[in-house]
Amino acid sequence: MALKDTASTLGFLFSDISRLLRRNMDRRLQALGLTQAQWRAIARLSRNEGMTQIDLAESLEIQPITVTRLVDRMEKAGWVERRAHPHDRRAVQLFLTPRSQPILAEMHARAGETMSEATRGVAVGAQKQLLDTLDHIKQNLNAADSVALAPVTTGHTDGRRKSVKARAAR
Repeated sequence: MALKDTASTLGFLFSDISRLLRRNMDRRLQALGLTQAQWRAIARLSRNEGMTQIDLAESLEIQPITVTRLVDRMEKAGWVERRAHPHDRRAVQLFLTPRSQPILAEMHARAGETMSEATRGVAVGAQKQLLDTLDHIKQNLNAADSVALAPVTTGHTDGRRKSVKARAAR
């Protein structure tokens, strides 16, 4: 396969695998009464407790208002609690409650089943190599995002420097 074909197929393969993993987890977690949005939020919070609702929305790639309603329902169910942010009066931090822990344990067990099913027939060494390669790709993309999001300055003939973002905002 030519390199160009590999590059264009790689993105579709990542997308397809991600979609299939989510669908498999949806099927496994339906019995717990969890929606995909709920189990994804619980999973994110378990890896980064104390994140803000804005950060959760960004990580789930959904609108902040949608996360607000999602967290409202999860808080009502007793799975999540909001706490005042120590440095920003406008923000709240999100934490899983003890009531969410049995759900999280069941999610981990079912995620293990999903991954066992997904990697059946793949040697342990090949799985390790795949994880290393995917981690390397993730690092490359994070670095590219950091560069793309960094403010760009332009020189002016009078010696001033102005951020391109600041100019664009005007």
